[in-house]
Amino acid sequence: MKSTSHHDERIRTMTFASVYPHLVTKVEKKGRTTAELHDVIQWLTGFNEKTLKKHIDEKLTFEQFFERAKLNPNAHLITGTICGYRVEEIENPLTQKVRYLDKLVDELAKGRKMEKILRGG
Repeated sequence: MKSTSHHDERIRTMTFASVYPHLVTKVEKKGRTTAELHDVIQWLTGFNEKTLKKHIDEKLTFEQFFERAKLNPNAHLITGTICGYRVEEIENPLTQKVRYLDKLVDELAKGRKMEKILRGG
């Protein structure tokens, strides 16, 4: 993805806390649970429930959020289109990580089985 520097900068400075309620709403509206959302976030970032809440309370930017994350070694297996972009082709590393999260949440909301979403573990 040839993203613009403006787009990448906007993602870099956006807070995870500002997006989190929308993620919860998206999955709950489709019959999934906040616990499942947290499982997906933990798989991607390594953040347990307590750490995730702390990061939300601290209002970390996505840059800070992903700097503290231990990205799952299987994250590269997240492929496909999200927001009109192929996640595997996104050049900016931070933007790609945020889109990984978007893609996983989208799959959860669409009813995909957890074992498929979590790329085999």
